[in-house]
Amino acid sequence: MAKKCDLCGRSATKGASRSHSKIKTLKRQNINLQSKVIDGLKAKVCSSCLRTMVKPKRVKAKRKPAKK
Repeated sequence: MAKKCDLCGRSATKGASRSHSKIKTLKRQNINLQSKVIDGLKAKVCSSCLRTMVKPKRVKAKRKPAKK
């Protein structure tokens, strides 16, 4: 099972942590994957795709007048 977004195809990247003596140690930076059901299919989607997906509009509630 690959750690890859089903919508955009984004996957893990490599980064380097450096010690005080400048020794480079490679590390893997995984993306934030979430399992979600989209249109009846279970998919692994990254959090940035979840934020930008088309979602139903929220209906704003009317505010009550402030008390004086």
